[in-house]
Amino acid sequence: MAVGAVALNHRDKMVIESGRGLPLSFPFTPGSDLAGRIVATGEGVERFAIGDRVISCFTPEWIDGLRAGTARTPVYRTLGGFFAGVLADYVVLPDHWLIAAPATLDDVQASTLPCAALTAWFALVERGRIRAGDTVLIRGTGGVALFALQFAKMHGATAILSCSPEKGDHARALGADQIIDRHRTDELDALYALTGDRGADHIVETVGGAHLGLSAQAAAVGGRIYQIGALDGFDLSSPAMPLMMKDVTIHGIATGHRRAFEDMVRAVERVRMEPVIDSRFPLSGLPDALDRLDTGPFGKIVIEMSDRTNQDGSI
Repeated sequence: MAVGAVALNHRDKMVIESGRGLPLSFPFTPGSDLAGRIVATGEGVERFAIGDRVISCFTPEWIDGLRAGTARTPVYRTLGGFFAGVLADYVVLPDHWLIAAPATLDDVQASTLPCAALTAWFALVERGRIRAGDTVLIRGTGGVALFALQFAKMHGATAILSCSPEKGDHARALGADQIIDRHRTDELDALYALTGDRGADHIVETVGGAHLGLSAQAAAVGGRIYQIGALDGFDLSSPAMPLMMKDVTIHGIATGHRRAFEDMVRAVERVRMEPVIDSRFPLSGLPDALDRLDTGPFGKIVIEMSDRTNQDGSI
């Protein structure tokens, strides 16, 4: 297929710089999130035809149900990690590693969906069964956080963002109901005041480290915490009593399966939701794009590949 755009994740930068402990085979191509067009098919391909627009599945072998693996050996077989990635002009992938791109989005927008959007959807919708009237606390304004905000509003929930004040107005324009300055030392008191001491039904935890403890204290009785990010470290810590006394559930979220991805894309298409793009770079600007990941982008960073295909998919 001809690749139209590839969205970047912090994980891509980590893989490029250190390998992130993954069993990489060299030469290695990074990147996991593509949108493109089928330009040729092999024998036995039934899901797509030449000319179809598609997006990649981040965990391509996970179709539905529980993730593969055991307690001793969890499985993490992803594009741009275990499998070679997609940051190239053309790639060859099995057809079941792809899904149809939403007709309402262009390639740059659609490329943001495989990792960040699916992670947020899998947390709030697939695992959390979010409902109208729920309260969601979201940390940050990166890709996962802003998709969580959009999905929360899509389902009629109240969204509270913890972010820097200078990004608060942008978040409100996306539908955020309340903003808490992430620099406040009394963040918990601010949340309690906003919710009448009830706390948050859903917490999208993108920081990790000791922030899990703050999330435990912020959670409502019966609340759910979605442990997604580890920007503050992979060793998580929390006081036990809030978790125990409030019957809090912690979900470890590492993207999601293809069936949930297809559900999400249908929802995105139906409501005509548009992903938030922070910046776009050509492939030659990849070093600058990776640096931009470290500056706190508002939304997704995307590499735009050269368009070498006609509308009918021919080269």
